[in-house]
Amino acid sequence: MKRSATTPKAAPKAKKPRPEVPDYHLTPSLRDDDGKIIWPAPKDKMEEARRVIAECGKANKKALICPDKDADGLSSGVILHRTLTLLGLAPDLISIHFPAKGNNLHDDVERQRMTAVSPSYIFVLDQGSRHSPPLVPSPHQALVIDHHYAASPSDFPEGAKFVTACSSPPVATSSLLTYELCLPLHEGVKYSCDWLCVVGTHGDLGNTIKWAPPFPDMSACLKKYTKKALNDAVSLLNAPRRTSTYDVASAWSALLASSTPSELLTNRRLLAARAEVNAEVERCTHTAPKFSIDGRIAVFRINSPAQVHPVIATRWAGHLQSKKLEIVLCANEGYRDDGMINFSCRVARCAKDRDPPVNIIETLKAVAQAAERGDLLERLGESFARGHKEASGGIVPAEEFEELMRALRVGEKPEKEGDTEVKKAKKETGSPQKNTLMNYFGKKAA
Repeated sequence: MKRSATTPKAAPKAKKPRPEVPDYHLTPSLRDDDGKIIWPAPKDKMEEARRVIAECGKANKKALICPDKDADGLSSGVILHRTLTLLGLAPDLISIHFPAKGNNLHDDVERQRMTAVSPSYIFVLDQGSRHSPPLVPSPHQALVIDHHYAASPSDFPEGAKFVTACSSPPVATSSLLTYELCLPLHEGVKYSCDWLCVVGTHGDLGNTIKWAPPFPDMSACLKKYTKKALNDAVSLLNAPRRTSTYDVASAWSALLASSTPSELLTNRRLLAARAEVNAEVERCTHTAPKFSIDGRIAVFRINSPAQVHPVIATRWAGHLQSKKLEIVLCANEGYRDDGMINFSCRVARCAKDRDPPVNIIETLKAVAQAAERGDLLERLGESFARGHKEASGGIVPAEEFEELMRALRVGEKPEKEGDTEVKKAKKETGSPQKNTLMNYFGKKAA
């Protein structure tokens, strides 16, 4: 019996190497006139912020803390809360304010809610930066602690003092900035807040971040509480605000009551929220992307009452690869029911080493400015292209969002080289192809 000839197997196709992304802490720092590194924020702003916090701790007056709703914002808020109580402020004088689902701190309804508290001090943490009137009309001292992109020193509420890490690379998270601010104010901050600093920082920068200079040495904290427990705490804290019920209060209450990250790991509400969000991410993540005509932006469109669009943008930013791709955008048409669309953008991993670096905010604004109607950028509103250069997003009217997609020419196929000449030849001389199916069947019929 003859053996059949075996077909040699093709050699496996070599995988394209992933771009090398430099360690975050190695981002070149700015230096002052004396050659000292400016980190995590300018020295004068750090000292000014410490003065406000120390003053509030001893003032015996009402304080309002307004933290963002993610792991970084919540951690920074709890660090500040614990610092104020260590300095002597009674806990019943401290109130917490979270904007309602889909709102931001500067909406009229949120200003009314803050005003009702009658605070003497207002602390805004990790909420982003924008110019606005005073946060409340009554006399108060406001302090903004942030790390999101700010175009100028005027991008803050009127009368507010501010300290931002956005211009002092490697940019610290809000929780890390808050920890560095509060650390010298009381010896108890280190022992009660070190793990909060790690949780918040890992929440924004990922769990592969190296705690090397200029970042503080957190090796003892990572060993004491274990890296796994700290990272599991991040996912649990991030879950409630992503649910359809937007249950941020549960995450805040759980974090404020915990003295270690392991205490969060058995919290039933946090576990249920994470399961709900994971299921919704799985349902929405298989949406097929469409691309801008130049291939630079991949667009995913989903419909979910849960805040899963940032998760999906982040997930696909790590998987999609292309020489042209720069930004992954996920738009959620179902998060709100008032005709607004929430969207999140992330820099694609394959574009992390591009020179010059990808700047999402500049890219989005440039597209809007170049739209057919010249006022699109203005009509998209103040909540368009907010956040960071590498992780941005917005809340915009549906009609204007569709106009932005048309400006990007999403879903249109680019003309291949030579297509224009072929189309021109067809227009001038008719189809250059003479042996067509119609000619063939026409001749048969004759």
